[in-house]
Amino acid sequence: MLRHWLAVVLLTVSGSAIAVERVVSLAPSLSEIVVELHSADLLVGVLDAGERPVEIANLASVGRYGQLDMERLLSLKPDLLLLWPGSVGPAQREQLARLNIPTYVAEPHNLEQLTRQIEAIATQLGRPERGVVLAANLRQRLDSLRQRYRRDEPLRVFYQVWDRPLYTVGGGQVISDALQVCGARNVFADLALPAPQVSVEAVLQRNPDVILASDQAQLDVWKAWPQVAAVAHGQLLLVTDKGLERPSGQMIEATAKLCKLIAPDR
Repeated sequence: MLRHWLAVVLLTVSGSAIAVERVVSLAPSLSEIVVELHSADLLVGVLDAGERPVEIANLASVGRYGQLDMERLLSLKPDLLLLWPGSVGPAQREQLARLNIPTYVAEPHNLEQLTRQIEAIATQLGRPERGVVLAANLRQRLDSLRQRYRRDEPLRVFYQVWDRPLYTVGGGQVISDALQVCGARNVFADLALPAPQVSVEAVLQRNPDVILASDQAQLDVWKAWPQVAAVAHGQLLLVTDKGLERPSGQMIEATAKLCKLIAPDR
């Protein structure tokens, strides 16, 4: 089921996976992982959603986020698809399932799942040793960050995704786990949706110590409520690194930047 964080489909011959040669990535984060595994040579097409890594700048496009060009995808004759469920609509996901193309589906909800995903993708690509090395390095970096930023009493953080209407991240979203690495706690971690809509009143009630947003104007609006701890202590913080929005290996360093932003004294 697509709601599970991971599903893997492999073609096998005599118990071993067939080596892939033509991979299509249907999510920018998965494309980045292939590049981080030094395996961009296997990619023949990608789904566009923002700027691409230079290594795959000239690859064929198979559509944009939420709208897959099925004819273009089929013309590339892929022997493996990499899919994040949210990047393709339900109807087109059903179409893909009927094509019987080996497909790796991933949606990590925390950073440990992300490192396991990286190892699994490397195996899918026939280069498992690269995944083992990269995942080990990422886990070591995460352990170091957890030790450095650990707090007995986590900072209460409101992570604002958008303002009209007001959206945040839920507890099952990987950004919530990044906050935990930084010694913080998402004040809406109890919500199951990945991007729930919340009210201003709900934010005020949960009284965050820190408010994070990627737009200064959105942060300035909160100054109207000086009773909120984040406002009273000047902890309206601008997140400029978009890496937190793409769960690939680079997200670990984006998390390091987030930790430094939240707790520069550590």
